[in-house]
Amino acid sequence: MSEHIIEKVRSFAESLLPAMGLELVDVQFRREGHGWVLRLFIDREGGVGLDHCADVSRELGQFLDVEDLIDHAYHLEVSSPGLERPLKSIRDFQRFLGKKAKIKLHESLGEQKVFIGTISGVEEGIISLDLEEGGSVQFAFDRISKARLSL
Repeated sequence: MSEHIIEKVRSFAESLLPAMGLELVDVQFRREGHGWVLRLFIDREGGVGLDHCADVSRELGQFLDVEDLIDHAYHLEVSSPGLERPLKSIRDFQRFLGKKAKIKLHESLGEQKVFIGTISGVEEGIISLDLEEGGSVQFAFDRISKARLSL
């Protein structure tokens, strides 16, 4: 049920946000300590502000009211992904070329699964990372388990 809601919301957001100059980073729908939360993370070049979040929240709220997708109480949150935003696509890696990232692989490369360094290249699905401790590493995008910008 949650996956169905996430997919419907993702589809709506992906059609809405480009016209607002925004991009969808992630959609979450899960039970937390205070109840169910539907959370959207949005971004744009230069970052998002409170007005962007309020506009998206209003549009999404209207969509959810009309579609009646969720038959129980929930909280709607729209926010920025923050300074350590997740990197979920090849496009994200291209956009943040030259930025520091922390990347965890599904399986070890050598004896290591987690790498921290500067994104130095993205070519044909291969990510290049200049490591903090020196040297560099390359791996296919599909080997990545989790990746995010790092401070």
